[in-house]
Order: sequence, then C-alpha cells, then structure tokens
Amino acid sequence: MKRNKTKTGAKDKFIYGLKIFVLLCASLLICLTAYGIYLTKKAETAANQAYEEIEDREISDKRDVKVEPTHDNVSILFIGVDDSEERNDSSPRSDALILATLNNEKRTVKMVSIPRDSYVYIPYLNYKDKITHAHAFGGTLATIETVEELFDIPIDYYVKMNFNAFIDVVDALGGIEVEVPYDRLELDENDNYTIQLKKGLQNLDGREALALARTRKADSDIERGKRQQEILKAIAKKAANITSIGSYGGIINAVGANMKTDMTFDEMKTFFSYLIGGMPQIDTLTLDGVDGDHPDTGGYIYVLDEQNLIETQTILKSNLGLIKDSSNLSTEDESSVNETDTVSKN
Repeated sequence: MKRNKTKTGAKDKFIYGLKIFVLLCASLLICLTAYGIYLTKKAETAANQAYEEIEDREISDKRDVKVEPTHDNVSILFIGVDDSEERNDSSPRSDALILATLNNEKRTVKMVSIPRDSYVYIPYLNYKDKITHAHAFGGTLATIETVEELFDIPIDYYVKMNFNAFIDVVDALGGIEVEVPYDRLELDENDNYTIQLKKGLQNLDGREALALARTRKADSDIERGKRQQEILKAIAKKAANITSIGSYGGIINAVGANMKTDMTFDEMKTFFSYLIGGMPQIDTLTLDGVDGDHPDTGGYIYVLDEQNLIETQTILKSNLGLIKDSSNLSTEDESSVNETDTVSKN
C-alpha cells in the first residue's frame, strides 16, 4: 500500500508541476502578445504622425489606378533633406535623391541615385535647373514631378527623411555593415568635424553612416551617390534579417516626426513583409554625365548623358512592368548604364 501511495504522490506532483509549467508558458505568451500589440500600436501612432499625403495627388498622373503593393510593381522616391536648425532654412534643398523600383514577381529592385546638381527640367518652375532646387522652390510635390519627368515613370510613394530620422533608423537596426573607402574626419549632423571614419569593412552607427552618406569632398557626387546606394542596401539587408513585422515597430517609432511619407501603416507593413520574405536582388544604376556651367548663373551643374538616361529609363520601366522586359539587353548596353553590385537573395 505504501508503494502505491508513493507512486500516486509522485504522479500528483508531476501533474501539478506540469500545470504550473503550462500556466507559466500561457502567462508568458499572453505577456508577449500584449507587448507585441503595444509595440504595434506605438508603431501605428508613429506611422500616422509621419503620414503626409500630397494635396490634390491621390495617385500619379502616370497611373490609371492606385497601386497595391501586395501584388503590384511599385516605385519609391527617397528624399534626404537637411532641415536642421543650424541651416535656418524653411525650404531646404534635397541633399539626396534615390529612386527605387520594386518588381514583386521577380523580387528585383532597380535603384538609381540622382546627383543633386543634375541639370534637368523642373515642371514646377517651367525651366531647367539643378534638381536639388526643385525641393527648395516647390517642396515634395515639385521633386516628385521632376523625377517623373526625368525618367518618364510614375512615382507611387515617397519617403522624406531628415538627418535625425536617418540616424535613428540605422541605430534602431543596431548599426549597418558598410565598406568605407578611406580614413577621413567628417562632419556630423550638426556640421562639426567629430566623425572619424576608418577604411575597410566597418559596422557603422547612425551618425557614422550619415557622415559617410554626406561626404563628397573626397571624390565626387557620383561616388557619393554610389555610397548612398550601398548604405541603403546595407539597411535593407539588415532589415531583411528581422523575422517578424512586430519587430519593425521600433524602427517606425524611432523616426517619428523626423520622417514624412504618403505610405499608410498597412502599406508599410506590406513592404516589411516583402523584406521578411528574403533579401531581394538589388541592382544599382548610375547616371552618366559631364561637368558643366549653368547657362544663366555660371555655377556648377552636372549635364546628364542623354543616351545613358534613355537606357536607364528603359531599365526602370521594365522593372515596373510598363514595357517589355529589358533583361535581354546586351552586355555592352548594361555596362553603359553602370548597373553594378547585385545583391542576391539570402
């Protein structure tokens, strides 16, 4: 009888312990779920704060219907501006312009950096000038219309970030890994020489990544554009390693008032899902051109090569599915648009 009681007691203890374990797991799951909901709500609040629809522009004039990022090919224009108090400028110029086209089916991204001194037609002004002046005179809408005119494609979304937003995004990701081309003391976000860049493959925090993205005295605007593309690819690569949409809450919350976009929170989540599906193939494009003098002011301008511009337009249109696939371009044609540094799926 004693033996049976012993067995019964051990069994009861096991069942009791199992119940406690199940309750603890359930409690942990409830806490994690509640925390996830909390983070999502915070992210949604930040996204709503960042949302800024352009007046009288529900969709691009080059679209018949609004795109659905869950299945359509889309384009996103990234606009970097320096609106710091030190500049004391209510109408800042665009410091960086990068256009990305995303093909959903092929999971390919074609990304082109537009030199800030590119001499182009600005519809808002109705004359040609440096593309950086589009934002100075007409803000986001003028910039979008100018890029649409330049490449003859629709701009479906824009993301405008100031220096603080850029720093916050990189820091929220825990830094990014980028190849730094030189040892150089560079300006920080307040235009003070406090950032020491080291040559080689480095893990950069937000302030260091910004310094690398901004510098152009060491080489040229073209090289500067290439560095900015590499930094964006590094951000995408790091973001693609995040395994859940909920984890992006910290990133959205970090940028807050320092970013403006016409993406809704649901659309943002769609793009996050795109990254969670694996790193897409990213091809970077460079606009060829030559140095020139402004015909009116005599100041420096970058005169784009017309043939190269047409070839770049073709690649972007093809990736958006607006024209027949251009992947059959000859090797000579592809090299002429400087399509480089392909990043494969992980």
